[in-house]
Amino acid sequence: MNCNGELRTFEGYTTDVITDLTLDYLARREKDRPFFVKYHHKAPHRPWDSDEAHAHLYVDEHIEHPVTFDDDYSNRSTAAREARMRIADHMTYRDLKLTPPPGTERWATVPNPQDVADFTLTPAESGVPVSFTDPSDLKDFKYQRYIKDYLRCVASVDDNVGRVLGHLDAEGIADHTIVVYTSDQGFFLGDHGWYDKRFMYEESLRMPFLVRYPAAVEPGTVVDEIVTNVDFAPTFCDWAGVAQPDYMQGRSFRGLRRGVVPADWPQSMYYRYWMHLAHHYVSAHYGVRTKTHKLIYYYGEALGQPETIDESKPKEWELFDLVADPDELNSVYGRTEYANVQSALTEELARLQAHVGDEPFSTSPERAG
Repeated sequence: MNCNGELRTFEGYTTDVITDLTLDYLARREKDRPFFVKYHHKAPHRPWDSDEAHAHLYVDEHIEHPVTFDDDYSNRSTAAREARMRIADHMTYRDLKLTPPPGTERWATVPNPQDVADFTLTPAESGVPVSFTDPSDLKDFKYQRYIKDYLRCVASVDDNVGRVLGHLDAEGIADHTIVVYTSDQGFFLGDHGWYDKRFMYEESLRMPFLVRYPAAVEPGTVVDEIVTNVDFAPTFCDWAGVAQPDYMQGRSFRGLRRGVVPADWPQSMYYRYWMHLAHHYVSAHYGVRTKTHKLIYYYGEALGQPETIDESKPKEWELFDLVADPDELNSVYGRTEYANVQSALTEELARLQAHVGDEPFSTSPERAG
């Protein structure tokens, strides 16, 4: 790990080590001064390696599939159909903790049933060959291995977060310490048949944001307003009594905890994924989300390299009614009954891009998904 410019090697499981370092700092800090700690975990990032303490979890359980597990990507964009992060087709030997055939890289994609029927499991499992004749059985097999490894990593994070909260309790400062639990983005856990992230669909777009501050936040408080990660820093400044610097985008949402919503509070949010086809073959896109609808535009150009337009990748739009279709299975872009919503969101998208200073690309829809 990079410790203030010094590379140091630690023995142990990363989640435990990060927690150990955090607890060490808390114990050594000057107790009469305020403190700020960013306690960031690598887990549950790929490749989802659990520690021995949690390796036994879910061994004898069958994890239910998400409702969109067998999504066929119809009624949506080409981008959704062509993304290479389907559990059934794109997970690797390393992802699934499978021993690859001789000469095969561990990051190679595991073949489908029509290509090979036998897999050799690692000794941590049964260690015997498993054969599949039904593609749905193989898909479930892959999902079970993936989701259980993922949840085991999360269980370790949960336990270690508990260690930190326990330290605050033991020191007697929990009631006056603001604890924020959040993440950089959501993740597909079999939703739409996928793993990974990137898309503006809900599972990837949404972030957890929980606050524990007994002195000022009533337990069980739920805020149903739109906030984004650019609002995090202004909120932290507000809690700490520090003026928000002019260069910060976003605004503090500290007051929302009391149910006080300013008249000019944002009713929409902007999203941009710019790494065109760089990972999992996900097309670059941007869009706008309100509480009830979402408009996405797949512009098909690499950021800063408009000359690299892939003409085989059509520019496409998606529009979702999040009330009628919360799982985002049917784009209603181009439907007459949504003409007013579509027009309003297109204007709002342009407004938000201008507001944040992002560079819009052509928005003439050659093809609607």
